[in-house]
Amino acid sequence: MTTQKTTHAPGTFCWPELTSTDQAAVEKFYTGLFGWTMKQSPMGPDAHYTIFLKDDESVAAASQMDKPLQAQGVPSHWLSYVSTASVDQSVEKAKALGGTLVAGPFDVMEHGRMAVLTDPTGATFALWQANQHPGVTRLNEDGTLVWTELMTGDTGKAATFYKGLFDWGTEKFPGEMDYTLLKRGSENAGGMMAITKEMQGVPPHWMVYYGVADVDATVAKAQSLGGSLVMPAWDTPGVGRIAILKDPTGAKFSVIKGDPEQK
Repeated sequence: MTTQKTTHAPGTFCWPELTSTDQAAVEKFYTGLFGWTMKQSPMGPDAHYTIFLKDDESVAAASQMDKPLQAQGVPSHWLSYVSTASVDQSVEKAKALGGTLVAGPFDVMEHGRMAVLTDPTGATFALWQANQHPGVTRLNEDGTLVWTELMTGDTGKAATFYKGLFDWGTEKFPGEMDYTLLKRGSENAGGMMAITKEMQGVPPHWMVYYGVADVDATVAKAQSLGGSLVMPAWDTPGVGRIAILKDPTGAKFSVIKGDPEQK
């Protein structure tokens, strides 16, 4: 199902943004992998912000990690933004619920207002209050964001935090899989699962998923473009076929071909 958006209801994942140690390399990688085009906006001397486009519609973004962060050993990473009616109010609510403010709140020119936080389990996310820029204008189809998923060491603590912050409900995924759907009313806002003993060393994080027509072909293409495989493709009944990849600078992301039976 194709979805084009000009606004996003509060509590919606609305903008996936890559901060990379090599912006030029990831521009080449993702345009090659997904067929995206780019719009580059100047950000001061010798710097720009990249918006990735599908059919001239915004689907994601990328920027160059600054040198102090690189010096601290911060890896390339995708940051997931959630829409809110008021960044300032959401920040105060997040802090009261045990979250930590990392950056902001601040205005991004005329585009909107944002802040970056970590939840009480250590996963980082961002808030976005749209002004002239709503976030992605195309999603839920091949080559766009289709899902955002929290991996955490404490699903109970995370559920309490996000319910208090965004009024998300929770619902167990049907079947044997230990997986929680995060609900915005009757709609799925995202998903959540526990970091298991087998995943020792994996930090709490939000993972972005991009839809593709063929997971295995996408894996092969990613590897040919300098990416690498984190987890080989597998099938989950009622969900689809999934693989976890790393781009050439180490940022992890997932690709998925939805199960035709998926509701």
